[in-house]
Amino acid sequence: MSRQQNPLIQVKDLKKYYPVKTGIIPHVTDYVKAVDGVSFSIYEGEILGLVGESGCGKTTIGKLLTGLEKPTEGAILYRGMDILDWTAKEQKKYRTKIQMIFQDPYSSLNPRKHIYEILAAPMLYHGISDKQTVEKDVKELLEMVGMPQSALGRYPHEFSGGQRQRIGIARALSLKPEFIVCDEPVSALDVSVQAQILNLLKSLQKELQLTLLFIGHGLGAVHYVSDRIAVMQNGRIVELGDAREVFHHPQQEYTKMLLNSILEPKAYSEDRDS
Repeated sequence: MSRQQNPLIQVKDLKKYYPVKTGIIPHVTDYVKAVDGVSFSIYEGEILGLVGESGCGKTTIGKLLTGLEKPTEGAILYRGMDILDWTAKEQKKYRTKIQMIFQDPYSSLNPRKHIYEILAAPMLYHGISDKQTVEKDVKELLEMVGMPQSALGRYPHEFSGGQRQRIGIARALSLKPEFIVCDEPVSALDVSVQAQILNLLKSLQKELQLTLLFIGHGLGAVHYVSDRIAVMQNGRIVELGDAREVFHHPQQEYTKMLLNSILEPKAYSEDRDS
């Protein structure tokens, strides 16, 4: 990954404020500043880690980038074009290029649909596959994430948490995106499974030349997968730099506190290339 090229995603002075209403006749008395003037770039082919404690605004940033929320102020540029100025048709196309892997793999999968439907429906709707090719494409997706073809006729509740997250990853890949927001994708999983999912994401990112925003609350896992790390506190980015530098030589006291609180598997804290 070379940062000499133009960014795939640019975030400029992004803000997301939620109004606080009080009184018998509710009126706005204050705002929760979930994201408060954040700026950063994500370069094509890199994994940018975004780390911070719960409530710091990191998941809100993920929702803003994927279009699940609209910003109060600021700009989000995709290949140099502000997505907030796009037409509905342009927004629809953008959403096929940018996908999200959610924290809870069970709640993010429709329990009434079997896995074939979950994976095939978006591919057919967006014209990624047709009726002649969709079955082959779905099977290839399952193989890509290490799931057997026998999973196709089963329902989400029949799988373990790690298997469900693999299916969630397959669904995110189904529209052939360029950029994926990974919103704490291992925090709901058993420790024994977390490293498997992290390694799968790293492998897929390299194989498919994807760009990822990896959101997490632990510096260990974020460092393990990321090229660069942004540290977020109270709606703002307080440190941003090369993953090894941020992990081994943090500049901010808040980053040092996050580092000292690591309770993750030792493997995450070791050099990623070891």
